[in-house]
Amino acid sequence: MTSSPATASVVRPESSAGSEGSGGPAAGSPRHPGPLLLGLLLLGGAALAGLVVRSDVADPPFQALDERWLIWMGGPHEGPYAAAASALNWFGGPFGAAVPLGLLALLLLRGRRVSAGFLLLAFLGGNMLVVQGLKHLVDRPRPANPLVRVDHGSFPSGHAATAALLVVVAGALLVPVARRRLWWAAGAVFILAMMWSRTWLHAHWLSDTAAGAAAGAGAGLVVWWLLMPALARERARLGARRGRSADRAG
Repeated sequence: MTSSPATASVVRPESSAGSEGSGGPAAGSPRHPGPLLLGLLLLGGAALAGLVVRSDVADPPFQALDERWLIWMGGPHEGPYAAAASALNWFGGPFGAAVPLGLLALLLLRGRRVSAGFLLLAFLGGNMLVVQGLKHLVDRPRPANPLVRVDHGSFPSGHAATAALLVVVAGALLVPVARRRLWWAAGAVFILAMMWSRTWLHAHWLSDTAAGAAAGAGAGLVVWWLLMPALARERARLGARRGRSADRAG
């Protein structure tokens, strides 16, 4: 996820002229292949990195870079950096589950069942299938002496994947097309901050966080592409309903 013009055009599959509400292709319009291609590229990159690590979990080709980065993250682990890293760790834990659940409830209350299905499919597929599948396949040891409680499997980072998933899903469902470029840029900063926090806390290697971000963003983009026609029909239906309500009120 970057904020360059080329990337922004890839992840923005529609024009503002054919969108309503949070933005989307007009009902019946063809799906733009950009999100699918970018999503598959990111998922493929994460899977390929996982296979490379699995071939030698103790010393993959980029282990020297990972260890050098971990040295740079050596501390001291106190002050505002500790507060920021702890907040991000908490966000990726209990609060990380509360945010999508709260968004799911909001979408259901507003009658956006397709959007709610998109959120569920993206998070369940991204976290349960992609991230947990790679964790069990690779089973990479974590850095020594992590500063927070961790589970098995260092590769990929579930926190980074959840952050990237949240950026993609929220951008697709809540952010108008005209503001998405700014959203992707802010989202990239958030994802990078999450990646930093996981390595600063010695919970992950740097390559774990990069693969997690790629896996999460990739899964979100692929599911978004799959559900674009249904999401467009939902937006059109809700827009027509609001128009009829406005006519009756007038």
